[in-house]
Formats: sequence, structure tokens, C-alpha cells
Amino acid sequence: MEKIPAVYILANKPFGVLYTGVTSYLPGRVYQHKHKIGKGFTCRYNVDRLVYYEVFGDMYVAISREKQIKGGSRARKIALITSMNPEWRDLYEEICG
Repeated sequence: MEKIPAVYILANKPFGVLYTGVTSYLPGRVYQHKHKIGKGFTCRYNVDRLVYYEVFGDMYVAISREKQIKGGSRARKIALITSMNPEWRDLYEEICG
């Protein structure tokens, strides 16, 4: 398992509830969200569709980017997602394949 820092956004449906996170291993973290491992926000609101991600060479940079995204408005998050993934497809298979 190669650790690659990443920031990600999950949604429960297109333009629905959004969750922004940071991780050192994106496939494993999204797997946890999809299989409801843990009883947090994403489990409660069924937020398990990976709609956006960015990878980084350094975890500190990834954490800074996560804070920047979280500090932005919902409209900015939606614009960010739409710029990379206009159909709001679940990108989980893309990162696992």
C-alpha cells in the first residue's frame, strides 16, 4: 500500500450533502466511507460517492488544501467538483483500477 496524500470530496447524490476530507491512502479511506466503517457524519447522511479528489506529494500541502476547500463556500465546492466531474460520477472505481 503506497501512501499518497489526497484531499477528497464525497457526496450522497449530485448537488447533495458534501463532505471534504484528507487522507494518506484514498482507496482505503473511501472504502471505509462506502462500507459505513465508523459512525460519523458520512454514515449518518449516507455520503459515500467520491466526486472529487486531488493528490499531493506532501501531507502538509494536502492538509492546507483541505482547509482551503473547507473554508470556501458551498458554491465554490460545487464549482470545483463540476470542473473535474461535471456528471458527478462516483470516481471510486477510477482510483481503485
